[in-house]
Amino acid sequence: MAKVYLGLGSNINSENHLRLGVRELRLQYGVLELSRVYRNAAVGFEGADFLNMVVGLETDDSPGQIQDEIAAIHRLIGRGPTTPKYSSRALDIDLLLYDDLICDEPGLQLPRRDVLDYSFVLRPLAELAPGFLHPVTGKSIAAQWAEYDKDTHPLTLEDVIL
Repeated sequence: MAKVYLGLGSNINSENHLRLGVRELRLQYGVLELSRVYRNAAVGFEGADFLNMVVGLETDDSPGQIQDEIAAIHRLIGRGPTTPKYSSRALDIDLLLYDDLICDEPGLQLPRRDVLDYSFVLRPLAELAPGFLHPVTGKSIAAQWAEYDKDTHPLTLEDVIL
């Protein structure tokens, strides 16, 4: 079984859409590890704040199968494949890590660059997988978080029941 980490984010009816995403992932994958939920300002555009979290799971599905499941959840909430990258969204689910797989193909990048670029990905990931070694840097996720400039994308911990 592969250890997989997914990032979930929303800035439209955020709590409900995060709950929907977690519910659908539980239906598909069973037991999930859930990080806490963090609020952060929109990045790259003017918009409402986002709520973000990370989900950990184990699966025999391939990365492509996981991406197909993510696309199905996106369709469920009405999000199509042409949604602009920097825009408000009801739900955004990204495949962040799939074991120690390194892949850079059209449509599939592992580990996802967001892991090291954004506090709203790295911080919740460090909660769930502090000892996980980043496949490219070889450093633990906890070490990556310790080195991260936390002023770049400030976070606020939110009390959200999932």
